[in-house]
Amino acid sequence: MKTLFIGDIVGKIGRNATKTSLPSVSSKFKIDLVIANGENAAGGFGITDKIASELFGYGVHVITTGNHVWDKKEFIPQISKEDRVLRPLNYPPGVPGFGSLFYTIRHSIKVAVVNLSGRVFMSNIDCPFRVGKEMIERLSAQTKIIIIDFHAEATSEKIAFGHYMDGKVSAVIGTHTHVQTADEKILPGGTAYITDVGMTGPSDSVIGIEKEQIIQRFLTNMPMRFETAKGEGIFSAVVIETDEETGKSTAIQRLQLTYP
Repeated sequence: MKTLFIGDIVGKIGRNATKTSLPSVSSKFKIDLVIANGENAAGGFGITDKIASELFGYGVHVITTGNHVWDKKEFIPQISKEDRVLRPLNYPPGVPGFGSLFYTIRHSIKVAVVNLSGRVFMSNIDCPFRVGKEMIERLSAQTKIIIIDFHAEATSEKIAFGHYMDGKVSAVIGTHTHVQTADEKILPGGTAYITDVGMTGPSDSVIGIEKEQIIQRFLTNMPMRFETAKGEGIFSAVVIETDEETGKSTAIQRLQLTYP
């Protein structure tokens, strides 16, 4: 099977890049499952029920998120109703929403998708290594195909987590930093890995935000309102090929396309 994982969708430009690029990419690579990180899809911060429906309409099957999932307060009641939108699994018990799901492709192949958050330079939530291991042990009783969105800041934590999960899951895909890394590989145990899949959003920006606003923040250290940048967009993703019988991945390929 082939999975397309789309990097953090930022604002309207990111949504338009997804709408434009997804049909041709899905057709070219014969994609079975489309996963997208959508935590910045609403104006660069958070996601709404309307925007989630928009992305599903474009052909996204599962939306993962991260630390910005709570930014649009109106979506918090909805996240418990829409199980195709995941929030990090390692939030404490009682937090609304779902951290994993099963998605069935071609009527019979069950795929598990898991969303986890790192802790280095992030919120001090539950340990993703321990929580992830416990969940994988449960999920693997029902499927051998398991894909993880590891939403984390520190490269070292992402790489360590990839090796920790090697041979236990089909893929560990890093998100959050919005810059696509060039270290995609199949780890020794058969797990596809990349430190960060990158951003789908405005390319002439600082990780999706207007350049001058970020520069002024660094110059002055004063709080200010950030806005998503305008102009040309970029579509960042990876295509993962996985053996349906073993759950081992055999290939991972980076994509970066410009829009329009």
